[in-house]
Amino acid sequence: MKITYGGHATFLIETKGKKLLFDPFISGAGMLDLEQFPQLSPEAISADYILVSHGHMDHVGDVEAIGKRTGARLISNFEIVSWFENKGLSGHPMNHGGQWSFDFGQAKYVNAVHSSVLPDGTYGGNPGGFVVSNDEGTFYFAGDTALTMDMQLLPLTCPPLDFAILPIGDNFTMGYQDAIIASDWIKCDRIIGCHYDTFGYIKIDHAAAQKAFADKGKELILIPVGETIEL
Repeated sequence: MKITYGGHATFLIETKGKKLLFDPFISGAGMLDLEQFPQLSPEAISADYILVSHGHMDHVGDVEAIGKRTGARLISNFEIVSWFENKGLSGHPMNHGGQWSFDFGQAKYVNAVHSSVLPDGTYGGNPGGFVVSNDEGTFYFAGDTALTMDMQLLPLTCPPLDFAILPIGDNFTMGYQDAIIASDWIKCDRIIGCHYDTFGYIKIDHAAAQKAFADKGKELILIPVGETIEL
């Protein structure tokens, strides 16, 4: 799988010949050098699916523009999908504990502990995360969440995880110390960090965070904004 980090909580993951775009907030993040990475601008990025964890602006800011231009199908909870369908997008609604087979593999919508409201104040449903699995591997995109005991359900209900994308910025989500506990509960020692450094409230010490993971025999991957890795 190819994983490109677009800043904040935005990831473009290429698997099974499909491009899955998670929580697109590119134009508003102010972190992506679009002169260096013009292919990741909202006007140029390519996506087959857009997966949205919850309704906050810093996770849906570029959904409408990218969805309308690319025809990407939106996957999220019922409330978010309905809101964007009224804006002309096509979507597949899900809810907690549900799973569906797509052409890129299985997607399961799992619990997150956070809040959710859409940019115009519309109720955004309950926030969630996604577990995506296919014959190339399995990963967990947690979305914005606190540490929650529900994470212990993932090893019981999903294939073993090859990697997980967890928020580590603290204040609005769990911090990296809680993310270490989360990695134990989901039984995954390879973690990609997200939702850090974008705003003053969530700036972290990279070296301290990575050392804390390493001290527990785990790996915290902090992908430079705009760069791509393969796992």
